[in-house]
Amino acid sequence: MDFGAVLQTNPPASRTVALAKLAEQHGFSHVWTFDSHLLWQEPYVIYSQILAETRRVIVGPMVTNPATRDWTVTASTYATLNEMYGNRTICGIGRGDSAVRVTNGKPTTLKELRESIHVIRELANSRSVEYNGATLQFPWSTGSTLDIWVAAYGPLALKLTGEVGDGFILQMADLDVAEWMITTVRRAAEAAGRDPMSIKFCVAAPMYITASDDEADRQHMRDQCRWFGGMVGNHVADIVAKYGEGSAVPKALTDYIAGREGYDYNEHGRAGNTHTDFVPDEIVDRFCLLGTADQHIEKLKALKELGVDQFAGYLQHDNKEETLRVYGETVIPALREHITAKA
Repeated sequence: MDFGAVLQTNPPASRTVALAKLAEQHGFSHVWTFDSHLLWQEPYVIYSQILAETRRVIVGPMVTNPATRDWTVTASTYATLNEMYGNRTICGIGRGDSAVRVTNGKPTTLKELRESIHVIRELANSRSVEYNGATLQFPWSTGSTLDIWVAAYGPLALKLTGEVGDGFILQMADLDVAEWMITTVRRAAEAAGRDPMSIKFCVAAPMYITASDDEADRQHMRDQCRWFGGMVGNHVADIVAKYGEGSAVPKALTDYIAGREGYDYNEHGRAGNTHTDFVPDEIVDRFCLLGTADQHIEKLKALKELGVDQFAGYLQHDNKEETLRVYGETVIPALREHITAKA
């Protein structure tokens, strides 16, 4: 299993770069960031500095969207970073949430998402593409490679992911939901004539490590990560509005938003978000990875058994460095294949 660290690009940018470097030192293969240009600093500028100061980590947004950036500009950014630093970028993409809603916009349609994936992928992989009635290609780009991983929740978005995605991003670590969604994506891939096992699966959720798991520690971790249930609730609310409460979407995903009254994007992704009181403790425990290293390892092994290829841990809490250290020294080694020097 691979491991990613998910960061917010809060100022100063040097802090984000430092955390990315620390993640690499502790064995993380990916560094992801939020992409919401009004709420936080511009991620692609910071990616350039991260890539310049690291050797191996792959960087990308979790997640960008087709609405706030021209697709050809997005592709050009990736191809340029790949030319400068080697092929060390990845594109997580979805229909759009905070980046579009803060400007009173709406998430894109699935048709637009599908088209944007095709345009970005072809151009960023140094290939030509049909766009707005013209055949386009970067004459300066050769050998660039970019995988596009799709973030999705609803049935039609999961179907699209199976049909066109190089990977699937599930932003929650609930085992029941993960099993349903992975199965749904693989079935869609197979129906589209693709190898369902060729799609990479990433589970992204807050990770918080403590030395003990007494009730006080557990409650502190929950309060630091409750924001995540609110963020996920935005997407779940869209699903319930579209499909109704009796849809095929697991009840574990839909029931908890009954008490949701609103959401303030000024507090998006922040510990202590005052608009997430509706998220019960049970949901925080199910959606996140909280507790001792052994508890993290147990849940990660269960996710791996379901077919998860990468766990990407959000670090929007007060224990960033220690969580990275324990993952590097204890958790990540426990999920690696063990090889002995002498048989």
